[in-house]
Amino acid sequence: MRKRILKFFRTKIQMILLASFLVLLSFTTFEAAPVYNFHHCTDYQTTYYKPNSTFQNTLNTLLSSLISNATLHNGFYSIHIPLQTPNDLKGLFLCRADVTPSLCQNCVTAAANNITKLCNNQTESIIWYDECLLRYSNDTVLNHIVPSTYLESQESVPHSERTQFNDFLPSFLKGVVQEAVYSPQKFAVKEANFTDSMKFYSLAQCTPDLSTFDCNTCLQGAISTINGKRGARSLLPSCNLRYDSYQFYNVSSVSTQPQLSSPSSGKRKVSIVIAVVVPIVVAVVLFIIGCLFLLKREKNKYKYNSFIQGSSSIRREDLSDVDCLQFDFAAVEAATNCFSNKNKIGEGGFGVVYKGILPNGHEIAVKRLSATSLQGVIEFRNEASLVAKLQHRNLVRLLGFCLEGREKMLVYEYIPNKSLDRYLFDPAMQRELDWSRRYKIIVGIARGILYLHEDSQLRIIHRDLKASNVLLDENMNPKISDFGMAKIFQADQTQVNTGRIVGTYGYMSPEYAMRGQFSVKSDVFSFGVLVLEIVSGKKNTDLNQWNNADDLLSYAWKKWSEQTPLELLDPTLRGSCSRNEVIRCIHMGLLCVQENPNDRPSMETIALMLNSYSVTLSLPRQPPSFLRGRTPDRITQGLNSDQSSTCSIPWSVNEVSITEVYPR
Repeated sequence: MRKRILKFFRTKIQMILLASFLVLLSFTTFEAAPVYNFHHCTDYQTTYYKPNSTFQNTLNTLLSSLISNATLHNGFYSIHIPLQTPNDLKGLFLCRADVTPSLCQNCVTAAANNITKLCNNQTESIIWYDECLLRYSNDTVLNHIVPSTYLESQESVPHSERTQFNDFLPSFLKGVVQEAVYSPQKFAVKEANFTDSMKFYSLAQCTPDLSTFDCNTCLQGAISTINGKRGARSLLPSCNLRYDSYQFYNVSSVSTQPQLSSPSSGKRKVSIVIAVVVPIVVAVVLFIIGCLFLLKREKNKYKYNSFIQGSSSIRREDLSDVDCLQFDFAAVEAATNCFSNKNKIGEGGFGVVYKGILPNGHEIAVKRLSATSLQGVIEFRNEASLVAKLQHRNLVRLLGFCLEGREKMLVYEYIPNKSLDRYLFDPAMQRELDWSRRYKIIVGIARGILYLHEDSQLRIIHRDLKASNVLLDENMNPKISDFGMAKIFQADQTQVNTGRIVGTYGYMSPEYAMRGQFSVKSDVFSFGVLVLEIVSGKKNTDLNQWNNADDLLSYAWKKWSEQTPLELLDPTLRGSCSRNEVIRCIHMGLLCVQENPNDRPSMETIALMLNSYSVTLSLPRQPPSFLRGRTPDRITQGLNSDQSSTCSIPWSVNEVSITEVYPR
């Protein structure tokens, strides 16, 4: 009976929301494809770069970073990358403040793809679309007003009204410029009645990094180019100004301030909106509040308190930013065929992973956390709140979660080829990973970690990077998964100490495993181990397979010292790979696993290493060896006495974290 009541309420809510959507649809503006306006390239022969040069590889990295950040940062993002020249390479994009994040993404992607085609081998270029602008330069200063372009309508104001229009236009544009200059977003739109039968619309915008003075200077320069056509726009590198006799911006996303409009006309429009929209909104809100009250009373028996003595509770407020992604338990149960063993695709330290198929045919992966796992409560809350904020092609995408009673599940996109270790360490499947695929995987993992460390809204340390946590899609592109142990760093933080050491032995950096200190360089260490595993096709912790060496790191160093690094290479790859790429990857891997964190490169430097042969690599020192003379007891003793009572034990059959709890 209770299920029927809940189903009835859900149906009613859906019907009312659908009706509201249809009514409000008339007030919305549909998105269109980005519209190209103009581009400008540098003119001098000395400003060209050579194909396949360091500059081109760095430019590709910069454009890729701009694309990956196109849905973030409120439509504006700038980046600079060091070069082996006096000047760094700088780039930025600016989306119009009234466009949606998805249209901004489409526009930035189109601009980044087209700018190198339109400006072939140019070291400084800029491209304008209706919805965005994108530019890059290796000049010491990004000029705000040069180069610029002016576009105008073919139509003119009627001759009889030209004098009146020439008086009207400067004041009209000055008004929108003043609003943009003093706006927090450096953006404004304005509309005004020119005559009873003609209205004009205007838009002004600067890049948000400009000061009030520079923004005003830029827009005043734009005004000076306007010559009185019926519609025109002035496009500059850091600002733009436009006006026309039709509404060219998304009115639902901005607040306009009409001038000279008829009071009675304005009142009629406001009355219509209030009469149509307000009753619907009030009715929907009241109905939803009533339904939520009844649903809450029905679910009072499900209390999110501690269900194991000493464990943390899960509260809905902890997941407030991902509540909109909640899946119904019955839907997940049906998708996985009641969590059938036939649908089981993996098992880790915090539960089982099942494949599921939704009614629309969409495939999902469901991570069902163990109801008795003490760590699972913490990791569930952590992973759901973190991964929902991350969007990158080399990170597994979180689709939603399910939280009902003791059931805790995370719903991800389904990755068909499963994890990297399935191919890398299985002799029967190793041959499917030729060198080109392995190198592509290394590059993709590096991009994913760089996004976590530098380009996402939050600086995130993964803390458990390993082959089993890298999934491969249908095109063998890598996607980093399992963020249950990830930690957020504050903007000014460089290192954190913890007593709760979690992770997988053999991938943990020595300062983390022994002293509980972790930083971005901890992930760099794990990445270095993973690179050496990808090159060799062997696990770092496999015993009795290295000639007079304790582990993979010691063996790699031995071969490097003997100047025979190619002996580390997976035998299935010999004769069919790039010697230079292999040696460079081994060199980079050894740099990443240096014992001193300061000797390890950053992920930004690693990305440059992988994209350019002109980046000089320093000489590595001997890496630490974990297995030589170490036992679980000695690892435990390595912790400071004032840290914590938990320590990760290094022996785990299925490579998952095991935590032993000691009484205080």
